[in-house]
Amino acid sequence: MIKYERIVLKNGLKVISHYDPSTPLAAINILYNVGSKDENQDKTGFAHLFEHLMFEGSENIPSYDDVVQEMSGENNAFTNTDITNYYVSIPAQNIEKAFWLESDRMNSLTISEEKCKLQRHVVIEEFKQRYLNQPYGDLWLLMRPLTYKAHPYQWATIGKDISHIENASIEDVRAFYDKFYSPDNAILVVSGNVKPDMVFSLAEKWFGSIARKGNYVRNLPTEAVQKKQRKQIVKRDVPHNILLKTYHICRNSHPDYYAIDLISDILSSGNSSRFHQQLVKKQRLFTEASALLSGEIEEGLFYVSGLLAENVTFDKALAAVQQQIEKIQQKKVSKMELQKVKSKIITYLAKSNLSILNKAMDLAYAEVLGDVSLINKRSEFYQAVTQEDIQRVAQKYFQEKNSSVLEYCAK
Repeated sequence: MIKYERIVLKNGLKVISHYDPSTPLAAINILYNVGSKDENQDKTGFAHLFEHLMFEGSENIPSYDDVVQEMSGENNAFTNTDITNYYVSIPAQNIEKAFWLESDRMNSLTISEEKCKLQRHVVIEEFKQRYLNQPYGDLWLLMRPLTYKAHPYQWATIGKDISHIENASIEDVRAFYDKFYSPDNAILVVSGNVKPDMVFSLAEKWFGSIARKGNYVRNLPTEAVQKKQRKQIVKRDVPHNILLKTYHICRNSHPDYYAIDLISDILSSGNSSRFHQQLVKKQRLFTEASALLSGEIEEGLFYVSGLLAENVTFDKALAAVQQQIEKIQQKKVSKMELQKVKSKIITYLAKSNLSILNKAMDLAYAEVLGDVSLINKRSEFYQAVTQEDIQRVAQKYFQEKNSSVLEYCAK
C-alpha cells in the first residue's frame, strides 16, 4: 500500500506527496500531460524535441544538469505517445533547490534560435541512428500507420517524418511550449524523506505564482473499427526475417486490459511460456518470439513479434502463431498457469514499489489516468482475472479482421 496526500493549487497544478522516512533521498517527478498524440500531423516530433530542450537552461539557470550534479543528484526524462515525464533524485535536504529548478523551466524556459538549432540537430541524428540506420529500426515507423488510419498514434514519438523537426521554426517551438508547459497541464509528485506539509508549502512557494494557460482541450480523432486484416511486405538489408502482427485492444484503464496483459505473459513470459515451448523449442519456427502490449492511455495494440528461423516461410509462421491464439480462445487456461503469470506480475509490482522514483512516476501516471488511487488497486485487478476472462477477451480482441501484419523480409 502506497500512502499519499494530494492537493491542487489554484493554478491547476496537481501535487502529490508520498512520505518515506526510511531513505535519505527524495525523488521529484513532473509529468506533463502531452505526448506525440497531441501534435499536429504536419508538425510531429515536438513532444520529444521538448524532452531535450527542457535541459537547455532557463531564465535563471543556464545549465539544469550542472545544478543537479552539484546537489549529488541524478535526472532524466522520457516521452511517449501520451506523456512527457521529467524526474530527479536528490538528497532530501536539497529538495527546495529541485523545486526551484523545475518551476523555473516551467515558467521561463530559454527558447532561442541557437538552442533550438542545437537540439533539432540532436533529434535528427537520433532519428537517423535509431530508426533509419539501424537494423529493424523502422519497424514501428511502418507498423503504426498500417494499424492506425485516423488516430495520432499513427506516428512514433520521434515523429512521422524527419523533415518536421528539420523545418521546425522558433515560432512553432514557442507555441508548443506555451500550449502545453503549464501548471494546469502538469502533475508534480514528491516521493521520499520529505513530509507532505513541506511538499505542499514548497509547491505553493515555487509554482503557485505561475499562471495557468488553460488553452488546450484534447479532442482526438476516433479510430474506426477495423473490419479487414491489413498486410504490408517490405525488404530490408537485415540478417533475418521478422514477423510483426498487431491487434487493436482497449485503453489501459479498461477492465479487459488486465486479462490481455496476463495473456501476453502466458504466451511469451519466460522459458516455460507457450511461444517459447511450442514455437521456438518444439517446432523451431522462430529463434525468438514475444507478445506485448503497447500500454497506451487511448485504445492501444497487442502485438506479436518473432525472428523467423532459417527457411521458415511467413505463412507457416503466421499459422503457428494463430494456432497458439486459438488455443486460448477455444480452451480455458489452467488455474495453475494463470496463477503463475499473476504471481509474476504481482511480484514485479511489489519490487517496483521499493524505489521512491518508481513510486513517484507511478503516482503521477495514475493521476493522469484520472484516479491516483489506482496505484494501490493494480494487484487486486490482476488477481480478479478469471479463466473465463482470459478466454473471453481472447475471443473479443484477437480476431483476424482486427489484425495487421508486417512481413519484414531480409534481402
